[in-house]
Amino acid sequence: MSQAIGTFTIRPLNPLSDAELVHGWVTHPKASFWMMGDARLQDVEREYMAIASHAHHDAFIGLHDGEPAFLMERYDPVEVELKGLYEAEPGDIGMHFLVAPTDTPLHGFTLAVITAVMKELFADPSVLRVVVEPDVRNGAVHALNKAVGFEVLREITKPEKTALLSACTREQFQATTGGLS
Repeated sequence: MSQAIGTFTIRPLNPLSDAELVHGWVTHPKASFWMMGDARLQDVEREYMAIASHAHHDAFIGLHDGEPAFLMERYDPVEVELKGLYEAEPGDIGMHFLVAPTDTPLHGFTLAVITAVMKELFADPSVLRVVVEPDVRNGAVHALNKAVGFEVLREITKPEKTALLSACTREQFQATTGGLS
């Protein structure tokens, strides 16, 4: 990533030792679309224990210059989140990300985070396309998705929300962001 922003690394989330940190993130008012605003610490532990034990869903902590700064989830959209809701293609992977709240925002940080997340996903050569399903009302994420190459496929109805199903191929990401280097 850009020297101006810093260095990003990603590590697996530990549901027990990271629960308190993640609880603060997912219950923050800025994380309203994460739909965990009323979650207790035990709820967050339980949610991420379930993800850790799931064969088709993984969670990670993203670090900025070595400090926890974002949450990333990777899932098989045929098995989780989008099962039966869209036309899957070979090489699809699903993604969620959440930037930690901060009192000192860094200009361009969230775009740098989603770029780092996409690079991490596309580092797996079997991943050909990333699919996402953000809430239709989440304009900030729609703009970020577009900035890294996502195209809107259509609205879909999920039990918890109306979502904007969007996808980004490896080629779209490279063309929009200048590559995977």
